[in-house]
This record gives sequence, C-alpha cells and structure tokens, in this order.
Amino acid sequence: MHEFKAQSARRQRRLKKPVQKVVTKADSMVFSNLLTSPELLEPLEALLPEFRERLYPPTVTLAMFWRQVLSADGSCQNAVNEAIVNRVLSGLGAGSANTGAYCEARKRLPQEMARALARQTAALLNAHTPEGWLWRGRHVKLVDGTTILMPDTAENQARFPQHGRQEPGAGFPIARLVGVISLAHGALLDVAMGPYTGKGTGEHGLFRELLRGLVQDDVMVADGYYASYFLIAAVRALGVDFVFEQHGGRDTDFRTGEKLGARDHVVTWSKPKARPAWMTVEQYASYPEELTVRETKVREKVLVTSFLKPCAVSRRDLGQLFLQRWNAELDLRNIKDTLGMGRLSCKTPAMAEKELGVYLLAYNLIRLLMAEAAVQAGVLPRRLSFKHTVQVWIAWSQRQFLSDAPEDLAALFGLIAQVRVGNRPGRIEPRAVKQRPKPFPRLHTTRQRARNNIRLHGHAEKLRA
Repeated sequence: MHEFKAQSARRQRRLKKPVQKVVTKADSMVFSNLLTSPELLEPLEALLPEFRERLYPPTVTLAMFWRQVLSADGSCQNAVNEAIVNRVLSGLGAGSANTGAYCEARKRLPQEMARALARQTAALLNAHTPEGWLWRGRHVKLVDGTTILMPDTAENQARFPQHGRQEPGAGFPIARLVGVISLAHGALLDVAMGPYTGKGTGEHGLFRELLRGLVQDDVMVADGYYASYFLIAAVRALGVDFVFEQHGGRDTDFRTGEKLGARDHVVTWSKPKARPAWMTVEQYASYPEELTVRETKVREKVLVTSFLKPCAVSRRDLGQLFLQRWNAELDLRNIKDTLGMGRLSCKTPAMAEKELGVYLLAYNLIRLLMAEAAVQAGVLPRRLSFKHTVQVWIAWSQRQFLSDAPEDLAALFGLIAQVRVGNRPGRIEPRAVKQRPKPFPRLHTTRQRARNNIRLHGHAEKLRA
C-alpha cells in the first residue's frame, strides 16, 4: 500500500512538469516562483482527478487547452498538431493526429480546475503587489459586467438562452459575466457567470456571488448601475469603501444634507419600502434603516462615495480615481477581443464553462508576465501593452532553443516592457465605423430553413431580378 502511494505521488509530481514548463518562464525576481510554488501547486494537486496513464493526462491537457485559447487558430486540431510536433522534437513518438483523445481528455478535466487556478494566480499577484502600485496603500477593485456568445446548440440554448427578441434559430446562446478586476495589476480576481435573462441573473445578482472576494479596506469602483441601496449596504458591511457614479433613477439635490462645498454634500438615504423579489423577509430586516453617503459632482458626473471627509479625499481625488474605472472596459476588451473569449467554441454548457476558466487562467498568466516586466522596467503594469505581451509570449514560447536562464528571462521581460500604451486622459471617440459592411442582409431564420428557401426560390438577388 505504501509503495502504491509513493508511486502515485511520483506520478503526480511528474505530471505537474508540463504545466511548470509552460509557466516557468513567467518566474523571476519579485514574482519569483509564484506559479510553481506550493501555494499554487498544492491546490492543483488537490484538483487532479483519479486517472490512468494516458497520452493526455490532466496537467498536459490543461497546458494544451491554455495554449489553444492563446493561439490564433484555436481549433482542437491545431492544439493536437502542436503537441505531436513537440513530441517529435523531444525525441518521442508522434502519436495520432486524431483529435478524439484530446477532446475526451478535455471533458475529463474537473469543472473548477482552471477557474480555481485563475483565482489562485490572481490572489498571489495581489499578495505580492508592490506598495507603489496601490491607491493610498489600498487595493482598488473594479467591477463591471459583459456578455459572451457560444455555439448555437440545443444544450447551450437550454442553459444560456438567446436574446428574447430574436427569432428561434436566428441568434446565439448568450451568457452574462460580472468580474472583479484589480486596478493595480489588471488581473481578473473572480468572475460570476449566468444566463443573460432570468431571475437572479442580472449584474446585481451575479455580483452578490463575488462579495466573498472583497475584504476590509478594499475600495470598489463601478458605474452607476451598482449605486443601489442594498448593494452599498452589503459592501459597507464588509468594511469596503466605494466610488460609484450616481444611479440615473435617483435625483441629487445639493441644497439638502450637510454642505461640504460647491456641489458637494453628505446625505442620508432611507431604506426602500419595497422589498426586492430576490430578498427574503429576514434578509430585508437585516439591512440598516439608513445609509450616510457623500454625493459630489465632478465635471459632468455625480459621484456617490463612502469617503465622507473632503479633507481626506477631495473631489479632485474622487474624480481621478473614478476615471480609472475605464480600465475595466479595456481589460474586458482585452480578454474578449485580444484573446478571443467574446465567442466561445465549446458546444455544451459544461465545456463552455471550462473554456471560460481556461481563458481566465490564460489572461491572468499574461498579467503575471506584465507585472514582472513592469517591476524590472520600473513602470506601472497599466503602462504596458497587453496585446504586445501576448504576441511576444506566443513567439517566445515557440522557440525550443531558449532556456530559462536569468539572462534569457531578462530579455523576455525587456521585450515586453518596450511597448507602452499612451496616456490619453479624457479621450473621446465616435461610436461609428468608417468602413462599410458587405451588402448582405441579416439572417433572421435558421440556416436550414434559409437553404430550403434558396432551393425553392433561388437567392434574393435572382428573385428581385
């Protein structure tokens, strides 16, 4: 029995190497060994399922899945082709180019494996964040929501129905995401996923699942959608400060309350008389009867905050902090457009959620590279280009002759730090495109029905002729 356990332990240590090989180049000085430390590998070991010796054991499969979402060609065939080429270059047998074994291996991955590793990576980044990256020594957490699409299959439609205004077969399953992002280093600390419509699937409902990620002395920054009485009460109960834009449904009268300055006052909000449908009577009774908040106008926006003393946090400070909220929009664009998470490729809800976890892990690992490059270059991570980092890492990881020697790692981080993003405060761009789209109409029915119509009547151009 003891011999069996020893063999199992040796096998698990050996199977960790593929993941270590993928991420080891991300290790250096300040963030040294984060991803190969016991802090991360022990949770990885705990998440490993029971398995037999296979061509694609769990850690190998996860590493391939991770590289697959970073690849421009995100197909399973490309992932398998890269694996067999690497095996040949390593002196091993090529194996089959059939994707069946790899796809089955992806199905066997534990549901929470990638997302748990993504959260752990972000937590380690948080724990090692230099003091100079923080806002007044405090972590600022940006909260925002977005949506993603997935393949139009019956399983996906049942779990994540398409938009209600679309005809059946004319849309795609759509999921809503709400994420908590670190302002300091840009990592996605946690995310909640649910259907686009339905009870408890709004941004508030999903955000309540993420309250566990907020800790005392954090500062939360979000748009006006989050400036609700019950959400503010929940955040303040955790000892978290906040800066929100005023909700559009609430009137602000600066003639009332305790005047602090021009268009700056402290007011008291009363608990809404109507109990929300999602809230029990006991939960409603547990909320305070009143909240004291500060409302202040900065430029054209009215901000709501828990920073009540202007001598400690001025209007100018609040305005500058709230401007940083735009980074959440940029970060979501990076993960959806640059990495390609805006449209998932898996055809079942379970696999779609695994794919989401792998995207989050890939995103946070790229943020880890940027954090180390920023430390060595002496700049803030927000000054570095995310897309440039992805491009450099993909090109770098494909070079078999490069080592993990300190000089090679220094060269990698130096390349990442070369491209800086512009400092463009107050940038305004029109929400319009100059290039005209191709003159094809929208598809308002299923493809099968459209094909049948073409067989019967020909293409629309022929009908008009």
